[in-house]
Amino acid sequence: MSSPSPAPELPLHAEVAREAESLQLGVDASELHGALCGYLCGGGRAGRRDWLSRLAVESDDGVVPAADAALDRLFRASQDQLGDPGMGFALLLPEDEAPVDERAESLLAWCRGFLGGLGLATGAMAPLSAEAAEALDDLSRIASSQLSYDEPEADETALTEIVEFVRVAAMLVYGDCHMEPREPGTLH
Repeated sequence: MSSPSPAPELPLHAEVAREAESLQLGVDASELHGALCGYLCGGGRAGRRDWLSRLAVESDDGVVPAADAALDRLFRASQDQLGDPGMGFALLLPEDEAPVDERAESLLAWCRGFLGGLGLATGAMAPLSAEAAEALDDLSRIASSQLSYDEPEADETALTEIVEFVRVAAMLVYGDCHMEPREPGTLH
């Protein structure tokens, strides 16, 4: 029996940023990815040709990303990663060589996008467990944080931990919104 293939990788942050800018989308690449993931986590339905409009993000001239362009790959990889049983989900953030403050600000933008996308998909009441609701509250606090960058090494470690927390929180929300409800008293 062959093992499942790994979820496809996201395009580079710089690629998505360039394409979003060329299409005049007016949104940060990390925030766009967060919005897409929040929307998909909340059960929002979108396809390769309409996902930007579902998120209320459109180019001035209504251009749709070309097949296999960075935004198209972003959509397909995000869908596949969220559904990956191996938890191969990743956040679209600037590459590790970027300064820690740039990556941290992008993480805050990702969280803001996630919350907005989730709200578009679920409305005010996402069907979340107590644990996922608490994680969502934490994401909200992260999204509204004011960061300071005093100790580069400690900041790097903290950012790594927060990125992992956000990644797991998003997967938890996805699981809650996509699990089939169980009937009371039924064991599976």
